[in-house]
Amino acid sequence: MRGYLAYRVMSAIPTVLGVTIFVFMFVHLLPGDPARLMAGLGATDDSVQLVRHSLGLDKPLWTQYSIYIRGVLQGDLGISNRDATAVSVHLAQAFIPTAELTVAGIAVAMLVGLTAGIVAANAHNTPWDVALTSGAMLGISLPSFVLAFILIWVFAVTLRMFPTGGDEGAFAIVLPAVTLGVGAAATIARITRSEMLGVTSQDYIRAAHAKGHAPLAVILRHALPNTLIPVLTVIGLQFGFLISGAIIVETVFSWHGLGRLLVDAIGFRDYPVIQGVVLLFALEFIAVNILTDVLYAWVDPRIRYQG
Repeated sequence: MRGYLAYRVMSAIPTVLGVTIFVFMFVHLLPGDPARLMAGLGATDDSVQLVRHSLGLDKPLWTQYSIYIRGVLQGDLGISNRDATAVSVHLAQAFIPTAELTVAGIAVAMLVGLTAGIVAANAHNTPWDVALTSGAMLGISLPSFVLAFILIWVFAVTLRMFPTGGDEGAFAIVLPAVTLGVGAAATIARITRSEMLGVTSQDYIRAAHAKGHAPLAVILRHALPNTLIPVLTVIGLQFGFLISGAIIVETVFSWHGLGRLLVDAIGFRDYPVIQGVVLLFALEFIAVNILTDVLYAWVDPRIRYQG
């Protein structure tokens, strides 16, 4: 297992390097001049040029990238153009709120998705199956910002059960987590239903029913464990998508996480912060995929990895 993990980590290096190159080139293609924003709209050209020189933006792109990647390899992600604070400090402050929201969102997704998928599979071709499948399709199709405004209008404005935004208080995370988790729950429900339908037709499931086991016990002890590999794959992918997909949700609910930090950085053309957030998203996605592979061996002891 250690050899396999070392291999996965080493194989991720070209991916991370490609991400740094793509993001570095992309942010420099964004319209707007960060030096002009920092100097002020009424600043003279000489003042703007002085700021551009202090930021190193007057150097060739390849030279700027060389300086950036050298700093990344040394653990230095640069300094924010907006407030002269280290990018690592901004990332550390914003990571915990995003992690809390993502964990809450995937918890909602797993609870709702697995339950709906199991119920739909065991109520195949019944009104329950049709209703849950239709709900899953709606959850996949509904944009997260539309769902966010619906939840705010119903539960925050009309019923006054939860706050409309912010990250203060225990109830503030409920609406953002539900908004973030609904789309993932729909995907998990569909794959769970599909896999459960394939498993429940097997001979060992019929044998378990013939032995007189309770239907719920047959589902939880015999059917569900044999569907976990593909379901776990989907959960891992959805978890990675939720981390990077929290941008819209955090913006709508004024949640001060990585998504909100990225939106603010783009508005100010804060290149170091943009690059730092996207790099962190890439590293998180790679880590989640490696962790998912490790969980395969834990869920199914027949799976063994070799270095």
